[in-house]
Amino acid sequence: MAKTVKCLVWDLDNTLWDGILLEGDDVRPFPEAVAALKELDGRGVLHSIASRNDPEAALAKLAEFGLADYFLYPQIGWHAKSASVKAIAADINIGLDTFAFVDDQPFERDEVAAALPQVRCYDAVEVGSLPDRPEFTPAFVTEDSRRRREMYRADERRKTVEAEFDGAQQDFLSGLGMRFTIKHAVRDDLRRAEELTLRTNQLNTTGYTYSLAELEGFLESDRHILLTAALEDRYGPYGTIGLALLEKDDTVWTMKLLLMSCRVMSRGVGTILINHIKRLARDAGALLYGEYVATGKNRQMLITYKFNRFAELTRRGELVILRADLADIPNDPCYVRVITDQGVPFHDADPCRTVGQRTPA
Repeated sequence: MAKTVKCLVWDLDNTLWDGILLEGDDVRPFPEAVAALKELDGRGVLHSIASRNDPEAALAKLAEFGLADYFLYPQIGWHAKSASVKAIAADINIGLDTFAFVDDQPFERDEVAAALPQVRCYDAVEVGSLPDRPEFTPAFVTEDSRRRREMYRADERRKTVEAEFDGAQQDFLSGLGMRFTIKHAVRDDLRRAEELTLRTNQLNTTGYTYSLAELEGFLESDRHILLTAALEDRYGPYGTIGLALLEKDDTVWTMKLLLMSCRVMSRGVGTILINHIKRLARDAGALLYGEYVATGKNRQMLITYKFNRFAELTRRGELVILRADLADIPNDPCYVRVITDQGVPFHDADPCRTVGQRTPA
């Protein structure tokens, strides 16, 4: 089954609007293009631009039409369109196989298709029908979906501030005022949980996906724990960005799935979630195992396991089983306030105790 499109990249002249801006045309947005843009935005599809145009003039027109805020990391200039799409993918940090490109010129579509065969390309005359296509139609729309553009806008602001920050990385992180909430999933979390398993490819330990019915079953099971993790800081919410599924018996708990959004890779919260799970297993008197299955994109998660003191125990074909060291669980970083729904006692040696870092909900 083809992946759902996460980002649609637009040409401007005779695609988003009628006319050619550099030729002095009195350009006007195509109503069907604006309708498609807004409909897809409401579903959580991101948008950007790859246009051969004068950047200042094009951005001014987009602002005049009230459309500028819809487009993330626009690439307006004289580069090849394929180079522009690659730059957008790098800035947004999602895979090119979740991108689509729309342009009125066959040459431009062919150039992108030849250089980036994983990107789906569409003629501008098809713009009005894009919302009706299955690749632009997620199974459901969550609150995080509706706020996705807002959250990526906040990411843009963070990146700008971070690039201009003259100091140590930890000092920058300390100034973000991050609040990381870990809780047992409830029924209202399940659609977002399913969406995460479908959308998260790189920071996913196994690549397993679960249907809504399966996730509902885990909630009702005495043998499973389903945890969600959400992050926010002074720039706004990241949304629900983490998920963990634990299968337990009397002596061993196994992480069947651990995933984090790529948007929080550099924030250190993956380790915080793992530490929380370690404490739960240790306090229950159980061993903690983790499963890893290589997907071609998720090697970072095997590195994450090993960085967090998981040692390889056995291999069963493509499945790797790792065992956690629960003897010495490190403290969480002081620059994140961790909030849980059961509370975790402070340790006497906890250097974060004075700032009230770990707080029950």
